Amino acid sequence: MITLTDEQKRQLFHDGYIVLKGVVSDDLVEAGQARIKKAQKGENLSGATELTDLVNASGVTPILNEVMGQFDPPSRVQVGVIKQSGPKDFYSPLGYRERDLPYFGHGMHAEGLFTVGPPQQPAEGTPDEIYKRLIASGPRGDLGRSADVIGSNTDPLFQDPDMTLSVGSFTAFVIVPLNDQRTEGCGQTAVIPGGHHILESFYRWQYEQSGCIGPEGPGWPRFDYETPNRAGHIYLPRAVQEKLIELIGETPETTPDGRPWPRPTQILMEPGDAAITIFQMPHTGTRNEFGTESRKNMIFRIRNKSRQPDKVVSGVSDHPDRGQMGEWLEYEPGNDPFARSKQALTHMWQEWEGMQDIVAQESANLTPVDYSHVDV
Repeated sequence: MITLTDEQKRQLFHDGYIVLKGVVSDDLVEAGQARIKKAQKGENLSGATELTDLVNASGVTPILNEVMGQFDPPSRVQVGVIKQSGPKDFYSPLGYRERDLPYFGHGMHAEGLFTVGPPQQPAEGTPDEIYKRLIASGPRGDLGRSADVIGSNTDPLFQDPDMTLSVGSFTAFVIVPLNDQRTEGCGQTAVIPGGHHILESFYRWQYEQSGCIGPEGPGWPRFDYETPNRAGHIYLPRAVQEKLIELIGETPETTPDGRPWPRPTQILMEPGDAAITIFQMPHTGTRNEFGTESRKNMIFRIRNKSRQPDKVVSGVSDHPDRGQMGEWLEYEPGNDPFARSKQALTHMWQEWEGMQDIVAQESANLTPVDYSHVDV
């Protein structure tokens, strides 16, 4: 059986991600590349067997089964294609022009957050008026502040009806490249090694303060009304951004307004490789500025089957406690899916069954992250 070594598990624990070299066979890579190449304009490839087999028929599955546990074989995949392009003038969801964001279009974020299309002109009105317009701009229209609201990315405004959880969750990302991404600036997924400890600690701090986790919970406003378009999504709270900059330990680049942004590490891979990251990893896509072809990453969202054994996870949803379009799912009496997900968000290694010995050994060496200074 293909497994990670203890050394690799320690790397995964400390960095939050690991690149697995050559775990996807040439035959599977070539089949995936060919399927993308022959796609018709506008064709949805998310369910293509040639792409889901990059996990289901490769060395990725036995590795994940051992290190994490059992999971539903993905039936769908996010086909992450980024065309080659230079800096652009449009406003990104962070509320800044794309060309002004450092590190090839910085978009560092926590996973599983509500998003709507950013205004392309500075928003007018009070913060409350801007908030109401933004949450009403999703596909369901103006429902007011409600857990029935979903974003243009299909993520609910709140996961639970009591509006105490605004982060969807799963267990692991798997990223499989279908083109060469060994040179920076080619559209790679980028992460902050060790950032998962910082984000998990913030989720714990939030939960300890009020039982609420995510945007609109303690220390995490949902929108930033001081950005150039006055409607920036706050994908990571300011306190987490500051801790990430401290972790990196170098002078960060800034946007024109002087705001610092943590420098991410681009995941350098080639066809045949795969990257595994823990859910809590802060991450971002990047601009494909120097690539000679479109960046092609096949991205899978995996959840340990133990969280909800009777629910099938497709591989694309980052909010599987709800339906893909935010539908409410049925659960048996006594099964609170949102309480289980809060537990997973604040105890991130609990679902990694093959990591328990390493976690026990290495956790004692971690320095606690202090958020006592953050205003509730």
